Amino acid sequence: MPDQEYQNDRPGGQKPAGAESDTAQPANPRNAAGGPGPKAGQGRGTGQNADQNAGQNSGQNAMPKAGPNAGRNPGGGRGGAGQAQPAVVEVAPIAAPTRMKRRHWGLLLSFLLGVMLPLAVTVFYLTEVAVDQYSSTTGFTIRKEEGGSASDLLGGLASITGSSTSSDADILYEYIQSQEIVLALDAELDLRGYYSQHWADDPAFSLWPDATIEDLLWFWPRVVRISYNQATGLIDLEVLAFDAPTAQKISQLIVRESQAMINDLNEAARADAMRYARVDLEESLARLKVAREALTQFRTRTKIVDPATDLQGRMGVLSNLQQQLAEALVQYDLVRGDARDGDPRLVQERRRIEVIRARIAEERQNFASADGSAETGGLTESYPDLIGEFESLSVDQEFAEETYRNALAALDLARANASRQSLYLAAYVRPTLAQSAEYPQRGMISLLTGLFLFLTWAAIALIYYSIRDRR
Repeated sequence: MPDQEYQNDRPGGQKPAGAESDTAQPANPRNAAGGPGPKAGQGRGTGQNADQNAGQNSGQNAMPKAGPNAGRNPGGGRGGAGQAQPAVVEVAPIAAPTRMKRRHWGLLLSFLLGVMLPLAVTVFYLTEVAVDQYSSTTGFTIRKEEGGSASDLLGGLASITGSSTSSDADILYEYIQSQEIVLALDAELDLRGYYSQHWADDPAFSLWPDATIEDLLWFWPRVVRISYNQATGLIDLEVLAFDAPTAQKISQLIVRESQAMINDLNEAARADAMRYARVDLEESLARLKVAREALTQFRTRTKIVDPATDLQGRMGVLSNLQQQLAEALVQYDLVRGDARDGDPRLVQERRRIEVIRARIAEERQNFASADGSAETGGLTESYPDLIGEFESLSVDQEFAEETYRNALAALDLARANASRQSLYLAAYVRPTLAQSAEYPQRGMISLLTGLFLFLTWAAIALIYYSIRDRR
């Protein structure tokens, strides 16, 4: 029936767009074969309805799809089978405009509340609320006395008088940040009262009232910025205050207290050097006394002032005896050539020769051993032992004397150094007086605050959407 065929040709109850009487393919086998179809009037009505439905479907569907009977001619179509049918081209509709969704509004709101609002508050505080601060800069270093001195001639004995310059600079660097100097300046300038005077107006850059010394020590690095170069030993200071004269005054007091601390180091070094020099002198003197007493006891016990001199005397006696023995032998030979056997002169010369030889033997025996007899001078020790003991005592006495002389030189050097200052503070930049306020650095603080807030917000947003997409 014609109505039933028309319903089959419309998928979803409608005919697709562009389905005219001259479609590419016949609607059914009967149309393709020129069989009987609906009446001409019915076919024209059906085409008009199809054009209307196609216009409606193009606005409603994003991608029109051709139904299974899109190419069929519902109008019957006499002579339609012999005509060439054009290809159907499907055109995608224009994309609809984007719209803000709920998550987009939430992200924008979080950006405004998490980044723009804190940044606006920060900029407003820095420009309208924060009190101007002035800076005073200064720079100094620790210098050591240079040039030749008596210590160069005494073998570097001045090394005991103090430490190196670098270690002194390290001590000064720690001292400027210590509680001692903070207490000294607070007692003179009332730092706690000065830096807390703007607490009601500017709490971010002020010290709170009734602050303790620990609180002031915590606040100290915010107003006194110190830079120390260990390679060169240079120390740079920047002091912040609410007015320029106070900033300069604080810088001057820091330099003054640093100089006082260096003077204390000098005093301590000189006192230590004097004390050590006196102790060394006393020890060397006691050692010299012991060495001299030991040598005196040796001389008293042996009754020999100098064993070497005494030995030379004994060697002289032995040499004299040997010379006399040689003369006696010559005289004996002369007498024996003229006298007969039993001549009293021969007997006397023989006796003389025997006595001299016996004396030589005794003298030589005295060199090797001593029995305390009168011939050995009452000695009970051999000469080699006496000479060895005497040489040992002499070496000890010479060493004690040399040590005593060095100790005297060190004491004189310590006294000479005590009369002058070996370490001093050299300021290469004197405390300056500012003419305009440079702090707080509003542009830098605002830029860093905005960058930090943006990075934090971006990280949180990325983490949130990453977790949300995984669900």
